[in-house]
Amino acid sequence: MLTQPFFQRALLAGLAIASVAGPVGCFIVWRRMAYFGETLAHSGLFGVGLGLLLGFSLTLGAVATGVAVALLLMVMKNQRVLATDTLLGILSHASLALGIVTVGLVTGSAGDHMDLLFGDILTVSWRDVSVVWIGGALVLLILGLLWRDLIAMSVHEELAQAEGIKVKRVELGFVLLIALMTAISMKIVGLLLITALLVIPAAAARRLSNSPETMALVAAGLACVSVVMGLALSAFANAITGPAIVLSAGLLFVLTLLRPQAS
Repeated sequence: MLTQPFFQRALLAGLAIASVAGPVGCFIVWRRMAYFGETLAHSGLFGVGLGLLLGFSLTLGAVATGVAVALLLMVMKNQRVLATDTLLGILSHASLALGIVTVGLVTGSAGDHMDLLFGDILTVSWRDVSVVWIGGALVLLILGLLWRDLIAMSVHEELAQAEGIKVKRVELGFVLLIALMTAISMKIVGLLLITALLVIPAAAARRLSNSPETMALVAAGLACVSVVMGLALSAFANAITGPAIVLSAGLLFVLTLLRPQAS
């Protein structure tokens, strides 16, 4: 099975996602945005439903709804309508439910696209692999351009703003990265599990690193190992691949708890 073309495609696609998820996930951990990332991921299903309904790209639909939900959240947060975690809870579950309903109305059964929730990496085509690698390279390029500003904002947002950093613009750019990351990851680990792949390797890497750059590299490495372990578990134990990848990441995190945290 490991020598089959479909497995090789899955491995290449998974490694591409993992290489990007690690560095992006570091900022999600540093800025305590895990619930925010989950909300954008859930909104992606509504984008899929709109794509099916209107006949355009599902990836484009997921990115568009992710950005729309993020902008809505930023506006409501600035107006102090509700506490941020309350807003996230409302938008996260409402967008997920709306997505399931929309997909169900279009296809007659929401179950027809449940692979988008939990991933189906073993079915990726060479075209999917190309899209993932190109999208991943774009995410890393933008992240590299925003790196210093995001580091400064993660340390002290008000001080970063005082130093002339366009905080709102950088924050919007990072939100776009998460939305793009979610869209290109739909078929790999699924909309419900992408946040776990973003957060768990980064959280594990935090215990093994003493600089932001090291943490980003370690997080990417741990995410890649999680993909390999998850695919192997899928091949030899007939486990569902997306959850197996996330479970592997969780196991690696537990192992990092056994050693002292880097100073």
